[in-house]
Amino acid sequence: MQTPDPSLKDTAYLDGQFLVAMPGIGDERFARSVIYLCAHSADGAMGIIVNKPVADLSMPDLLIQLDIASESDAIRLRERVGHMPVLMGGPVDAKRGFVLHTADFHIDQSTLQIDEGVCLTATVEILRAIADGRGPSNAVLALGYAGWQAGQLENEILANGWLNCPADPDLIFDPGLGTKYDQVLKAIGIDPAMLSAEAGRA
Repeated sequence: MQTPDPSLKDTAYLDGQFLVAMPGIGDERFARSVIYLCAHSADGAMGIIVNKPVADLSMPDLLIQLDIASESDAIRLRERVGHMPVLMGGPVDAKRGFVLHTADFHIDQSTLQIDEGVCLTATVEILRAIADGRGPSNAVLALGYAGWQAGQLENEILANGWLNCPADPDLIFDPGLGTKYDQVLKAIGIDPAMLSAEAGRA
């Protein structure tokens, strides 16, 4: 798969950036969300929420449920992939899996290189590779994604529903999901406590 030339990227589009939900987002499904934007064009946008876990589901458990690994592999899997979270990627297509991962792993024609260090693959082959220890050095599996129709995301940003900022790949793969929202805000110079206080004023 040919890697896109960053110099040709249309700077009006935000793919490869973080979207950070503001208090006025108006949709509880996205409250305190950090979204990694995988695609953005005149036709719409698609991203993965990277800071909300699926309750009571680990990567080893999922690999066993999908018959990619057996129960007898559970201990080995926990040692190998226990640190990889399973995320609630968004409300669209919530039963489909999407793997965000480092660029040291590619499946021809199936892996989309989003940025220099981040790729997206949505095939079962990457899960088999992860289970077998042949997968990327870092990965997160998301069930579902967030999607916007043409012009919708732009309108939500103009209405102060989202902030966008450069994405930090280390934060995408950081297993500390509960702190990502505050970390991203602090990285762009916003005190999360002040943001909460402002949101609570009548």
